[in-house]
Amino acid sequence: MTNNSPNKPGKKQIRRPYIIDVEASGFGQGSYPIEIGLALELGERYCSLLTPAPEWTHWDETAEKIHCVPRKSLLINGSPIAQVANDLNRLLKDKTIYSDGWVVDKPWLTTLFYAARIHQRFSISPIELILSEDQMAIWDDTKARVTRELALKRHRASADALIIQETYVRTRAKTC
Repeated sequence: MTNNSPNKPGKKQIRRPYIIDVEASGFGQGSYPIEIGLALELGERYCSLLTPAPEWTHWDETAEKIHCVPRKSLLINGSPIAQVANDLNRLLKDKTIYSDGWVVDKPWLTTLFYAARIHQRFSISPIELILSEDQMAIWDDTKARVTRELALKRHRASADALIIQETYVRTRAKTC
């Protein structure tokens, strides 16, 4: 049997936590999710643009420049919010998913599920809850290294989730 694990044989296997990243229409009140990205436990990824709900009208040009996702792209390529909410529930049912931007990602998910009129069937927590002090001490440098090594060309939610997940794995491997 071939070991396709990203961990070296003989080393303790490090569980990959489920990671979420949410991109939004802006940074303040009235902003809403425009893209959801996941990095799942076995290396799978999920990413979807969202078609804005009719009542979602706030748009911040600065956020658009950062995310490189124009509102027109959401209208053309976005998925209906109910479909995305159902996808998330199917992929994450009864799981805890972690975010490095929990303070904004959680409200944006709440906005998504409320607008879709669907009950969220998973929980979201700050990634800091599963990091040791030693991991936190090397997090920023490790994340910068992971970002350079992965050399992902586009700023997308699933790419950000993968970077966070890989940073967790590497900091855990160095500190346990």
